[in-house]
Order: sequence, then structure tokens, then C-alpha cells
Amino acid sequence: MFYLAKTPKWVSKLFPGSIWEIPSKEKTIYLTFDDGPHPLITPFVLDELDKYGAKATFFCIGKNVAEHKGVYKSILEKGHAVGNHTFDHLNGWKTGNVKYLQNILEARNYINSNLFRPPYGRITRNQRKLIMQLNEPFKVIMWNVLSGDFDVNITPEKCLGNVLKNSRSGSVIVFHDSEKAYERLRYALPAVLKYFSEQGCLFEKIVTKL
Repeated sequence: MFYLAKTPKWVSKLFPGSIWEIPSKEKTIYLTFDDGPHPLITPFVLDELDKYGAKATFFCIGKNVAEHKGVYKSILEKGHAVGNHTFDHLNGWKTGNVKYLQNILEARNYINSNLFRPPYGRITRNQRKLIMQLNEPFKVIMWNVLSGDFDVNITPEKCLGNVLKNSRSGSVIVFHDSEKAYERLRYALPAVLKYFSEQGCLFEKIVTKL
């Protein structure tokens, strides 16, 4: 499985209008969690965040929100942000524009947010243009640090190293509150929170005014 733990600058320049990092005067880290909510794993994430007073952004799959409305409600009640991750976790490169847009709008029935992250980071220029031109347009949120927690071939220690080595103030970091990622997430997330808290960093959610 090939992926880059650190997003090169040239990649972000290919997708103008998308958010890859968020520079800040404060020492700030932006943790994001994709593919939930999950009835067991999302509460684990929320508990770990609570220990440090950390806020984060959860890019939710619409059908998971429909199935686990109570968990989704907990995310919001704890002051975190949410974003749209399509209704069925669609790969934009393998999906027609009309179907892709319809799937995002279906998810919007369950997820009240103008933040959007394409599953796998795969979205075409035309698809991105369509969602940015809606009457209520989305902000496309990508990332500049990929933990690799979804990769069953790496160790939890490697997952943690991906984050610690590549993150800095303003980084948007991707984790997943999913069963596939859980072995690596449960090891790496507490260590990431501890390390950056000791460095004086704040953990903030992504706000919609970007």
C-alpha cells in the first residue's frame, strides 16, 4: 500500500481551493478522524481528547451517522466539529459526478456541516468545482500528515512515528475512528496528545469560516 505520511507542497498546489494545513500564531495542531462514528471506537477517541481538553474534527460517513445517532450527538455535545465524508464512503475517481454529488448531499441530511473531506482523498477537479459552487458550498479539507493507522501492515509504533516526525504547528492530521485502524489508533492517539501537550501545543477543531 503506497501513501505519503507527509503531503509534499507540490501536491497541495495541484488542488487550489482545498485546505491542507492551517497556519496559526499559536502552536496549534488539528486532529481529524475519518469514517465514524463507531459505537465503541469513537467514544474511546472522545475520552482521550477529554483528558487533554482537546478539540478535533470528525469527518463522518452519512450511513454511520444514521446508524449511530447517539454517538454523533456526543461528538457535537463535547464541542467538536464534524464534516461530511459522503454517505457511503465513495471513491470520487471511480464515481460519476452526478452520483458523487448526490451521495454528498444525502450525507448532508444527517451531517450539518460545510466541511467536506473526500474518502481516500480522491476527488476530481470537476467534482470539487461542483461542491464548491452549491448554494451552500463546502470547504474541502485535506491534510498534510497521514498517520497510516488504516494500514494493517505497519506497527502501532510506526503509526505514531509518522505523526511525531511530520507534524508541526498548523498541521492537519488524519486518524480514523474505525475498526480497521483501531489497533494503531489506540496506541498512537494517547501518545500524540501527550507529546504535543508537553510541547505547549493546543488541539483545535477546524472552523467553518475558513
